[in-house]
Amino acid sequence: MRKITADWVCPVVSEPLANGVVICDDAGKILAIEHRDQHDDSTLEYHAGTLIPGLVNTHCHLELSHMKGKVNTGTGLIPFITGVVTQRDATQEIIQEAIKKAEQEMLDGGIVALGDISNATDTFAIKAHGRMRYYTFVELFDFLQDTNAEKTAEGGIGVWNQLDLARDSARSLVPHAPYSVSPSLFQAINTFNPSGNITVSIHNQETPPENQLFLTKTGGFLDFYGKFGISLEQFEATGSPSIYYAMEHMNPYNRTLFVHNTLTTREDIEAAHAWSQHVYWATCPNANLYIENRLPNYAAFMETNARLTIGTDSLTSNWQLSVLEEMKTIARLQSYVPFHTLLRWATLNGAEALGFDDSLGSLEPGKRPGILLLQGMEPDWILGKDASIQRLA
Repeated sequence: MRKITADWVCPVVSEPLANGVVICDDAGKILAIEHRDQHDDSTLEYHAGTLIPGLVNTHCHLELSHMKGKVNTGTGLIPFITGVVTQRDATQEIIQEAIKKAEQEMLDGGIVALGDISNATDTFAIKAHGRMRYYTFVELFDFLQDTNAEKTAEGGIGVWNQLDLARDSARSLVPHAPYSVSPSLFQAINTFNPSGNITVSIHNQETPPENQLFLTKTGGFLDFYGKFGISLEQFEATGSPSIYYAMEHMNPYNRTLFVHNTLTTREDIEAAHAWSQHVYWATCPNANLYIENRLPNYAAFMETNARLTIGTDSLTSNWQLSVLEEMKTIARLQSYVPFHTLLRWATLNGAEALGFDDSLGSLEPGKRPGILLLQGMEPDWILGKDASIQRLA
């Protein structure tokens, strides 16, 4: 048994406790949270800083780790996607070494669970070791071509079947984005997945051309598809932003994780909450800056009580895979977001979005969430640039 104490304990589900003690067994399962005065000083492990639960990264493309630095920043989403498509190939040796290094970076940064996009099986070997809890999203797209939907779904199911799930991990088939998934492919995904108690992610409203495509059938995606010889002749604009097309074709009984949401408005958020009680939102601020030089309007999410989570996206679109650095970016550029709100986004909300809140996301008896030491906080709970994290359990 260990008794870990620090200046503050932030359980997430309750108010911060000064001079708190987290009591856990040798496997990291929390037995109790008490005050330091209740214990003999000689039995305590003392730390300067704040104890928080392990962090949850709800959106990543671990299989793209070998592409770090290969795609230019600030180009916008469509040139970014083109860069990924044309530069993705590498030897398996290079890909596997990059995946291994990226996973270790996340573990060192206090990440205990990952929502990970997989288009192929490249990450499956490392996931089988279960060093963190993985929710693998086997992602499908048919570029809005209904005639390709059946073949695409069969390929995705083939990838899904090759994943050897580690204990407490999970998987599902998911659509890539509204602009790349036909109604027939949405239906195939819904038919394959169970209804309820799973999470389905989808990239959402990352760039102006995405909404333009659905509002008026104009914008950069027409040229993008044309360059790859893909016809959008059968596609008809819906007259509404892209998220409404997604909601029309997705299952509201599953947990739905909308990812990025850089252009999502308060009206869109309210519509999504009316559509389903199981909606979560993943923000990847550094990736949004890397690709589009913009951030979501977090005030709209806070005002609607939206359940935000934090992701890193991939090393193709980010400088590192650190949930703490994502929190720092929000704290620096939209400083009205309180630290304790950021902490909930980075822990419990993420655990709930992935269905992992049975053991992760908060410091509570019975859970094994990981115990992190956060140091370098500025006065009044300001998350400054020098903040750092150390894994204690």
